[in-house]
Amino acid sequence: MINFNVPPFTGKEFEYMRQAVEQEKICGDGPFTKKCSEKIEAMTGTAKCLLTTSCTHATELAALLADIKPGDEVIMPSYTFVSTANAFVLRGAAVVFVDVRPDTMNIDEKLIEDAVTERTRAIAPVHYAGVGCEMDVIMDIAKRHHLMVIEDAAQGIMASYKGKPLGTFGEFGCFSFHETKNLSMGEGGALLIRDEKYIEDAEIFREKGTDRSKYFRGQVDKYRWQNYGSSYLPSDMNAAYLYAQLELTEEITQARMDRWEQYRELLLPLAEKGKIELPYIPEHCSHNAHMFYIKTKDLEERSRLDSFLKEKQILPASHYVPLHSAPAGQKYGRFHGEDRYTTKESERLLRLPMFYSLQAEQVEYIAEQVRVFYE
Repeated sequence: MINFNVPPFTGKEFEYMRQAVEQEKICGDGPFTKKCSEKIEAMTGTAKCLLTTSCTHATELAALLADIKPGDEVIMPSYTFVSTANAFVLRGAAVVFVDVRPDTMNIDEKLIEDAVTERTRAIAPVHYAGVGCEMDVIMDIAKRHHLMVIEDAAQGIMASYKGKPLGTFGEFGCFSFHETKNLSMGEGGALLIRDEKYIEDAEIFREKGTDRSKYFRGQVDKYRWQNYGSSYLPSDMNAAYLYAQLELTEEITQARMDRWEQYRELLLPLAEKGKIELPYIPEHCSHNAHMFYIKTKDLEERSRLDSFLKEKQILPASHYVPLHSAPAGQKYGRFHGEDRYTTKESERLLRLPMFYSLQAEQVEYIAEQVRVFYE
């Protein structure tokens, strides 16, 4: 059986977790949490990285820092995971969905400005499959309309737009280290903060509303309740697991890129015959091989291919149900403009197995079975 995903593992994870236990500091913000944060700051050039228990919590922190309030509106694609919307709905905001581009599955930057109203507070672009949205256009719209930009870069670590790391354009960027991501700590995430002026408030929100971070740095003699907040800190054992992979980010990314390119080469003949469509990567985007997907003719064909591959002991995956068509999406948001591509393209998309330990012979077998299906 070839699973859709196998969590990344480098071999040093258990040793680092043992070290965390021996240091008798396994709660949040221990030595490995600090190492991970510093490593990500160095990789991205962001002013501050705060590890969180999930990308969901990173996005919720960003919504708190952006001071999203009831009655506000946040523009985003409907083709995304529910956490992108939940962060703002929890603050009482309405989400305004905009159609995606059919080539990258990212939010269509040309449609954003028309969705802006006097209640719009932020834009939340989602970098689908680690391929950057058109951030020059999005940042220009945000600047002219005085909007904040909160990047959902859950799939975007080690990817860039015009040479700049994803997650570092907006005021805030959010990474995921879920077990399905390129780098993993089981459940986990990170908040990237571009401007230092937000760091103190972010630390307070993340530490149950207290200035405990200052206390641990010796800046105050006692920590006190300063604001509302919650516990967004991951265990240092989780951070230890992640650090083993952060040390090998280049190796992990290259291994995935090798398999991605192999998929593309093997399936290109089918694409040239018009049987399937392959992922599109704009020239100015550097992706991270987070996923390899194909697009079938329609939902019916995708369903048949999905069943066929499972019969061959291959487990593909499909996602997402567009948020605007879900009960909560209809309750808490609205779709602005026409849904030309979001639903249609999402129904055609099928993700093939992709993970760090995926072998060349496995990719060859998967591609061969896709060819057999179409033949």
